[in-house]
Amino acid sequence: MGRLVMKFGGTSVADIARIRNVARHVEREVKAGHHVAVVVSAMSGTTDRLVGWCREAAAVHDAREYDAVVASGEQVTAGLLAIVLQDLGIPARSWQGWQIPLKTDGVHGAARIAGIDGDEIRKRMDQGQVAVIAGFQGIGPDRRITTLGRGGSDTSAVAIAAALDASCDIYTDVDGVYTADPRIVTGAQKLDRISYEEMLEQASLGAKVLQTRSVELAMVYKVPLQVRSSFEAPDAPNQNKPDGTGPGTLVCDEERIVEQHVVSGVAYSRDEAKVSVRRVKDQPGVSAAIFGPLAEADISVDMIVQNISADGSFTDITFTVARKDLRKALEVLNAVRSKVGFDELSHSADVAKVSIVGIGMRSHAGVAAKMFRALADKGINIQAITTSEIKTSVLIDEAYTELAVRALHTAYGLDAKVA
Repeated sequence: MGRLVMKFGGTSVADIARIRNVARHVEREVKAGHHVAVVVSAMSGTTDRLVGWCREAAAVHDAREYDAVVASGEQVTAGLLAIVLQDLGIPARSWQGWQIPLKTDGVHGAARIAGIDGDEIRKRMDQGQVAVIAGFQGIGPDRRITTLGRGGSDTSAVAIAAALDASCDIYTDVDGVYTADPRIVTGAQKLDRISYEEMLEQASLGAKVLQTRSVELAMVYKVPLQVRSSFEAPDAPNQNKPDGTGPGTLVCDEERIVEQHVVSGVAYSRDEAKVSVRRVKDQPGVSAAIFGPLAEADISVDMIVQNISADGSFTDITFTVARKDLRKALEVLNAVRSKVGFDELSHSADVAKVSIVGIGMRSHAGVAAKMFRALADKGINIQAITTSEIKTSVLIDEAYTELAVRALHTAYGLDAKVA
């Protein structure tokens, strides 16, 4: 057996009872012969409470001190899990990000990993000691604690796995990656395997199983990544398959997927807002004048649709932004109104993005046409479309989100077969 990084999210370590359950999962892998490192999040609700205290202390606060406060949640979890593991007779030691060290840039609150020196942890693991690592945090160029932003523990885990030449199991409150949100689609099926590219698209399109940056890292460094449930009994049957995987979903290279479906999943996001800039002169530089200031304000734009008037003199430009960025986007556009010269600025937050994803779309024609027909049959109007090699996304009225997801799931034959 090789090195294994196990990551547990906030709900998995919500209290001491849950931490004891996590310890039993770790114990199982240690007894199976793995050299184990564990990356933990803060206990459920802790980070929100720490963030609230920072805001209560001062509406405008030092980002470096903010990081020092919110990073403490993971430190508590790491120490508690190490104590529980020791009580089970398993050698364990907790590590904070700066002790590894996990080096980051200096962007406090949203730092990016610059490098990891895994020599000491690798040596301890190979000697049989379990390393329990506080996720979500590192150390910046100024030797101050930094945090990686929400979902950063997933990123920590994959980066550490890459540095240790290890595989990575992400334990969460779901038992794998499904063809659609099972809360919406009762016939959604759990996937045994999904490609890095498909998982990256699903994560960026609204699926909340894995954090986008963690999938990017796994794909770049070819880290075998597995999504598993911490709520499965640690001693349940089939916790480890003959191929070394568990009962969840393996995220891997597409070459390792024997049967490639045309569409592997349907994702959705309600975190969308639509902005329309109407009657802009159709001339070079107009798009740059609109989207340049948005980029400078750190506002990401997704779908873009341009409609030119019949005489070719004017155009309407419609695009989407994250709903949380809508007010800021409107302020930016109103500030450049005289320069851009548009007649009207309209917006709507009552929209949703629904997407189909599948590596099989590369080699099959008519996939998008089937999507449009399935939505039309349900009377759902498409407001915007965007595509890539392995996904097609449409913008629709938010009220039709669940209907659209179910219709597409059925149209592509993803519903579970009833015996």
